[in-house]
Amino acid sequence: MNKRVCDENSQFWGKKITPSKIICIGRNYVDHIAELGNEIPDEMVVFLKPNSAISEVLHATHQEPLHYEAELCFVYEKGRFIAVAVGLDLTKRELQNKLKTKGLPWERAKGFDGAALFSDFVEINTIDDELSLELKIDGKIAQAGGVELMMYKPEVILTQLKSFMSLEDGDIVMTGTPKGVGQIIEGAEFVAKVTRGDKTLTSASWLAN
Repeated sequence: MNKRVCDENSQFWGKKITPSKIICIGRNYVDHIAELGNEIPDEMVVFLKPNSAISEVLHATHQEPLHYEAELCFVYEKGRFIAVAVGLDLTKRELQNKLKTKGLPWERAKGFDGAALFSDFVEINTIDDELSLELKIDGKIAQAGGVELMMYKPEVILTQLKSFMSLEDGDIVMTGTPKGVGQIIEGAEFVAKVTRGDKTLTSASWLAN
């Protein structure tokens, strides 16, 4: 599925991106690790979502109730991250917990159709600690956090990924979620944005159904 990249003034300049893969970083915020009762990993946690997981529709259920995780997401091109968006990593939490207990991969709980949603990507030249996200659900802040709170900063993520995996232009990297994850309730309004200081770079809204 295609996504689009805008310039820093959020004017669409016609560049479409089609990721060959979506690379996800797990357990990258200490408070989120604690809220799920997980252990801090010795190494960066990496898993994949297929391109087919991308959707414009926010579902509350897919065979079981779904949980949301808001994340800063980057597009890779020519050796660096060129654009940022806010994304939702949807999770079948009950299934994921069962798979983790058995030591099995997470893809059944993370890679299903509709498991990845993104705002428009906005072009960036630098990534610093001021880059952050905010997610409101029905007008109340559910999640907030960003680069400053990450265990693995974007430049470290990129270096580690390139050490064992070939990245292709247009690939999307989801960098983990801050605390505040929870179940999606049908009819809830989700409004998410990427900020740098007081400036909103890009945003999106979804109505859960």
